[in-house]
Amino acid sequence: MIGGGSWATAIIKMLSDNITEKELFWWMRNTEAIEHIKKYRHNPNYLSSVEIRIPEANISDQIREMIASADYVVLNVPAAFLKETLKELGPKDLEGKKIVSAIKGIVPDENQIIGEFLNEKFGVPLENILVISGPCHAEEVALEKLSYLTIASVSTVHAEEFAGMLNTRYIRTNVSDDIFGTEYAAVLKNIYAVASGICHGVGYGDNFQAVLISNAIREIDRFVNAVHPISRDIKESAYLGDLLVTAYSQFSRNRTFGNMIGKGYTVKSAQLEMNMIAEGYYAVNCMHVINKKYKVDMPISRAVYAILYEKHSPVIEMKLLSEQLN
Repeated sequence: MIGGGSWATAIIKMLSDNITEKELFWWMRNTEAIEHIKKYRHNPNYLSSVEIRIPEANISDQIREMIASADYVVLNVPAAFLKETLKELGPKDLEGKKIVSAIKGIVPDENQIIGEFLNEKFGVPLENILVISGPCHAEEVALEKLSYLTIASVSTVHAEEFAGMLNTRYIRTNVSDDIFGTEYAAVLKNIYAVASGICHGVGYGDNFQAVLISNAIREIDRFVNAVHPISRDIKESAYLGDLLVTAYSQFSRNRTFGNMIGKGYTVKSAQLEMNMIAEGYYAVNCMHVINKKYKVDMPISRAVYAILYEKHSPVIEMKLLSEQLN
């Protein structure tokens, strides 16, 4: 496991319920958190109720050492910081490894989804790249509430093997070969969750939210079909389900971030108060750049970009958006 946030902690919990604890390795940047986990057996910053059952020697801030010991490497750091996290590594370090992305974002500058970035920069074959998508919030995993995950990979063999590691009495898994569609959908749903929060913040009700999200799933459908036109059912949990839980849940940091923006917070003040990364903020700028190539009609995404990056009024932008939806 690479990363120390709530979702990383949740995945550690799922894996430790299924495989031998000695087979788990956890890299974190925060050395104070590492020492705390070793001493008290829980993450002091995220999902602190979860007991961490990993040998002390297997928790480290030495990333090359941790990856060398693993067959599956699960990445769970904000997309904006992925390059910094992997800067010590080269293609040789990831050779032969199955890389699992639990990141719901786009790598800035390159404007690539995680699979594309790993394939191009580190030479990881597409069949060795897996993507975890929801609908699933880490907080509910910690509470052992029944949740569903989709594991996507070009190699369904690898997807099924990893899915088996996550299956527990409170986790159900599905397997998909739509690595591009599920990953782009996971990025886009964060943007639409920000939009949902903004609408709530400026005073729109549930009726408008329903229209907003029904339009959002159509935007996702148009975009993923433009990028990777294969047969898929956009109503499946990995697409529509993930969008719904992110747009509506009390645990959604993107919705929370959008709500604060709608209430008049600046981007910086909202980020400081949350003290967590809302991937949708970075994703909307990356998607704005990517969509210059595909030219897909995405009015909701454009409205969020105008608010966050062009400093347009949330009230005015949502009013203009409302006239385009149906």
